[in-house]
Amino acid sequence: QVQLVESGGGLVQAGDSLRLSCAASGLTFNKYIMGWFRQTPGKEHEFVAGITTSGSNTYYADSVKGRFTISRDNAKNTVYLQMSSLKPEDTALYYCAADRSSLVRRSLTENDYWGQGTQVTVSS
Repeated sequence: QVQLVESGGGLVQAGDSLRLSCAASGLTFNKYIMGWFRQTPGKEHEFVAGITTSGSNTYYADSVKGRFTISRDNAKNTVYLQMSSLKPEDTALYYCAADRSSLVRRSLTENDYWGQGTQVTVSS
């Protein structure tokens, strides 16, 4: 059974940093493209960042480019999202997702699997 478990969320102040982790199990992790998505109440899921299987290529939403960094450790079956210079508008439920295709999916539900999410709240 595939599981993606996000952790690291919390309440921080604007300008702070936070690192999210997503531990994967039940799949051959190094064969999956990984992504981070976020959702606020009443809005659609938003693509945040994606990383290819080897980690050699990364992709970001314009809203987080230069502030967020996605990385992965295939030996630990874990993908990370380092978030810096956080803003109140980054407040959301953050999900990680995994997809077996060769494309970085820009929609959460196009991925093969996704987790339950971890809440990030940024106060002003």
